[in-house]
Amino acid sequence: GSELSVNNHTADFSVLTYPGSPVSLSCLVQNSSQAEELLWYRGDGKVDLKEGNKVNVSNICIFPVTESDNGVTFTCKLAQDKSVQVSVILDVKFPPQLDGEESLQIEEDKDVTLTCNSKSNPQVQTAWYKNTTTLTLQQNRYHVYQNSEVFQLSITKVQKSDNGTYTCMVGDKRKHFHLTVEDKPPVFPKEAVIAAAVVVTLIVLFGIVARKDKIFKV
Repeated sequence: GSELSVNNHTADFSVLTYPGSPVSLSCLVQNSSQAEELLWYRGDGKVDLKEGNKVNVSNICIFPVTESDNGVTFTCKLAQDKSVQVSVILDVKFPPQLDGEESLQIEEDKDVTLTCNSKSNPQVQTAWYKNTTTLTLQQNRYHVYQNSEVFQLSITKVQKSDNGTYTCMVGDKRKHFHLTVEDKPPVFPKEAVIAAAVVVTLIVLFGIVARKDKIFKV
């Protein structure tokens, strides 16, 4: 008949909080005529509790709360019957951390990827701009990728026309990428290099043959 409550909640619930803030959770045994040991878990990992903070009432404090705590579950359980439990999910609100500028130099016909941090809670709208106007994605050359952590723009085989400033917008945050497409270094055909080496070798050999009489006399 023993029941648990956490912060006066007898069923699972979530707590809204922000990075840098403390979260205090108090687990209380109800409807029990005897001493009951309590356990706390962070996800699947057991939380170490001090003596005197385990029987009938147990308190934990998460401080400071960080972005990585978002979505983490803290669960209070009865030691003798772990099916009796109450879970708390942390809902950590934070904006995207995005600013600054980056300069990139890339050779023509090479590939380049521009990456922004898009991590936030809640998720916000994202967009790419080129020279302050919405970027028109060229099929087979421009590719956009996004997950909960990053927002990327990949350009395949960059061309001179790709020169410019690209802006990543995540919510009201932005980051600028100044892309400069450089000329490809001159490439000498392998066949021409081999032919030139052969010609030089032959000239040297002919020179030696033409002067052999003088060489022998000396």
